[in-house]
Amino acid sequence: MAQAIITTLVTISLLSCSHNQDSKEAAFWRWFQANESRLFDFEKDREKVFDELQTQLHRIHPNLTFEFGPKQDGKRDFVISADGIRNAFPAVIDLANAAPLLPRWTITKFRPRRGFQSSVTLNGLRISPEQVEFTIEPDGDKAGITLFIEGYSRSEHEKYAALVFLMLDQTLGEYDVETKVGFIELKSRSTKSNSAKRPFSALVQSIDRLIKSDSKQ
Repeated sequence: MAQAIITTLVTISLLSCSHNQDSKEAAFWRWFQANESRLFDFEKDREKVFDELQTQLHRIHPNLTFEFGPKQDGKRDFVISADGIRNAFPAVIDLANAAPLLPRWTITKFRPRRGFQSSVTLNGLRISPEQVEFTIEPDGDKAGITLFIEGYSRSEHEKYAALVFLMLDQTLGEYDVETKVGFIELKSRSTKSNSAKRPFSALVQSIDRLIKSDSKQ
């Protein structure tokens, strides 16, 4: 009887190992390692390499995307992103956590904070940090933001909204935009406010301070 139990446990263990090895995440990283040289030097055939990589990521989740950093000291950043889609966040975390040791790569979950220090152009619109002010207030356990943008027009709200999310992703990072930011309201820079407006350059510090303060209450 004892031998039968041991045999059953060994069989279950082997099946579990086989399942882990055949997981979507494991399959992705096997492909990544097999193509590691091409990925590291993607500039030689950018379009083909990027298309193949995106196909592999979509096998994990249809919203996953990526970014590569420049070569620095023989290494590159590989950013796994949910493209701002909240329901894809677990897929990002699971895939990054399953990564093997890759000496030439730094694996990063979600697009990180990079700052919004120069102008951004999207859909024919161009905004620089100096054109934006903000006010901030609690929105539940998050921070609600009102952005006062020079040149903002309600008739082009969708274009401005798309540009604003790009700005916020660069400034706060993909994860914090989804988890720390509540409402986002856009207004013309000339609109009056009951709260003191602050320059966009102070946004990161203001949000971190507000969220940290609320978490202590």
